[in-house]
Amino acid sequence: MDKALNFPGTGEDYFGFALHRFKVDGCDCVVVEPRNPRPGRQWVWKAEYFPAFPAFELEMLNRGFYFAFIQIEYECGSPGSLAHWDEFYCELTAGYGFARRAILFGLSVGGLYIYNWAAKHPDCVACLYGDNPVCDFKSWPGAKGKSPGNSEVWKTLIDRYRFPDEAAALAYRGNPVDNLAPLIRAGIPLVHAAATEDEVVPIAENTDVLERNCHALGGEITVFRHPGGHHPHGLPDLSPLIDWILRHGIGVD
Repeated sequence: MDKALNFPGTGEDYFGFALHRFKVDGCDCVVVEPRNPRPGRQWVWKAEYFPAFPAFELEMLNRGFYFAFIQIEYECGSPGSLAHWDEFYCELTAGYGFARRAILFGLSVGGLYIYNWAAKHPDCVACLYGDNPVCDFKSWPGAKGKSPGNSEVWKTLIDRYRFPDEAAALAYRGNPVDNLAPLIRAGIPLVHAAATEDEVVPIAENTDVLERNCHALGGEITVFRHPGGHHPHGLPDLSPLIDWILRHGIGVD
């Protein structure tokens, strides 16, 4: 454990790792410490669903990465939610010496958070990893394709993005599928794990569209397609994905 760090609160056990809970910008935050940190305090930042499907973050902790999470209102990557992310990032980098570039990890709707924040701050991102990620909110929660969506979340999204009505939301061109140019210019590595039978966040409306648009702009993305539905998240064997992130996302073997 890195003795130079002094997180507030009493450490809790998280699968054998020390977990710290504290508040930043009025939001509940979590940091989990690896037992043997890598040099430079490299870290994984998960968007949404802190306790869900932890296999990836546990393996990254085993490999020496810190794991961080901020709980905000369920706003689908709205500008207001990303303002909280800004504060959390500053707290961890300026206050605790975390690496300037984070590995952003988005499960499902977390895809909106990681892509939207990275487009604003490409110099703060080492890699983007989306797992069955929402890449276009018209698909989920909007239900304007094959996804069943979520009508209540859709109403909240329209409100929190400050769209005057649904028509404005549908005309919006700031979804991840639309806003890849800043990431491509910055050379940020992009990787997805995407289930081919996902009915909640259909691959054809999300990852496939983002991949095509990325290639059309001259960018690159690696997609680990696999059979199955929206749940469970992750891959049966995470080794190829993590090896890819270590090679491309942070520049080490």
